[in-house]
Amino acid sequence: MPNIPVGAQIFDLVFHPSESLVVTGLLTGDVKAFSYDEQGNHEERFSIRPSKRSCRGIAMNESGDKIWAVGKGKGVYTIDTATGMVSDTRKGAHDVAINRVKRLLPNMFCTGDDDGVIKLWDPRQPEALRAYTHHYDFISDFLWLEDKKHLVASSGDGTLSVLDVRSKKLEPFAQSEDQEDELLSLATIKGGQKVVVGTQLGILSVFNRKSGWGDCVDRIPGHPHSIDALCNVPSRYPNAQSTILTGSSDGLLRAVQLLPTKLLGVVADHGEFPIERIAVDQGGEGRWVGSVGHEEVLKLTDLKEVFEDDGDEEEEEEEDADEEGDEAKPEDNEEVKLENSEGKGRKADADSDEDEEEEEEEGDDSSDESVQESRKRKKKPEKDELQATRRKKGRNEIVTDPAFFADL
Repeated sequence: MPNIPVGAQIFDLVFHPSESLVVTGLLTGDVKAFSYDEQGNHEERFSIRPSKRSCRGIAMNESGDKIWAVGKGKGVYTIDTATGMVSDTRKGAHDVAINRVKRLLPNMFCTGDDDGVIKLWDPRQPEALRAYTHHYDFISDFLWLEDKKHLVASSGDGTLSVLDVRSKKLEPFAQSEDQEDELLSLATIKGGQKVVVGTQLGILSVFNRKSGWGDCVDRIPGHPHSIDALCNVPSRYPNAQSTILTGSSDGLLRAVQLLPTKLLGVVADHGEFPIERIAVDQGGEGRWVGSVGHEEVLKLTDLKEVFEDDGDEEEEEEEDADEEGDEAKPEDNEEVKLENSEGKGRKADADSDEDEEEEEEEGDDSSDESVQESRKRKKKPEKDELQATRRKKGRNEIVTDPAFFADL
C-alpha cells in the first residue's frame, strides 16, 4: 500500500480522468500533483502555491487539462495541469471562505462557501452565472446527477437541496426537511436512483429520488463516528450498484453494501487520524482509491487486493471446507465470523469447532476494545455490522451473513 508524503495536511484530492495523476490541496495553500504507476511508485509533477491561505477544494475539468483550486482565501484559481502554473484568478469570488468545488458540465463548475452560498461559474467568464442563498451553514459536499442535470448539495444546516442548473431561477428545485444532523457527504446507489448521505452522527441516510426530496426513506446506523466522505466503487465489481466506500472520522475506510447492509471489509486504516476525502482514479473506474486525513500523507490502496484477491481466498477456503466434510459447512442460519486482516479484507473460518472456541474467547477479547464499542456489543450485538477496530488494538470479529461469500 503506497503512501505519498506531501508535507502538510491534505484537505482534498482529485484524480486525472484518464492519466495516472493525482492532485492534492493542502493546508498551507499548496497544490501538489503526483504521477504514479501500477506498482504505486510516485513522482512529484509540480507544486504551486496560488494562495497563502489553505486550499480546501480541488476539481478538474472534463479533459483534465485545467484544475480549479478554492479555499480560505475566497478566490478561485485555475491551474494548467501541463505547466503547473496559474492561468486565471478570480479573487473575491465569495464573501467568505470557499469549502467545496465541483465540475458539472464542460463549461460549468460550482463552488460552495462557509455561509451556505452556492455559485455557478462558466470558466470563460469572470463573473458567476448565478448565486443561491437558501442554505445558512457551510456547504459540505456536491453531487452531480447527469440524467436530470441536477446539482445536489449537502449542508451543515441539516438540509439537502437540489438545483436545476438549466433554470435561471434563484430558488432550488427541491429542498429536504431539516434532518436534525449535519449532512457531510454524498454518493449514489442503485444506478443513481437513490442518494446516500453521510452524517455527523454516523448514520447513512438514504433518499429515493422517485419519492421526492422531502425526507429520507431509510436510515442506516452502525458507524461509530461521523461519515465525512463517500465514494462509489468501480462498476466491474460484484454488487457495485449497492456498494460504497465510507470514510469516517475514526480513521477507517470501509467497503459497505447497502440494502441489505453488510460490512464487506476495511479497505484502509489511517490510525487515529480522521479521513477527510476519498476518490477512485480513472474517473471512478480505476484500480486505486486515494484517501486523505490529517497525517500529511496521501494513501493509495489497490482495490484489486481488496475485492479480487480476498475473494479468491474465500473460494479456496470454501472448497477446503467442502473436502473436509459436511461438518465444516456452515448451515443457512449459522453465523460466520469475519476477522479483520490489517484493513485488506475479511477471512472466514467455516470450522464449527473453532467457531465455538471463538465464542468462548469473545468475552476476554472485548477488554482490548473501546468502552463505547463493548457497550454496543452487549446491548445490540446484531446491529454492529458496520463497526470494526484495528488489528493493533486487539482481536475484533464481525458477524455477517454467509450469503456474502456467494457474491464474491
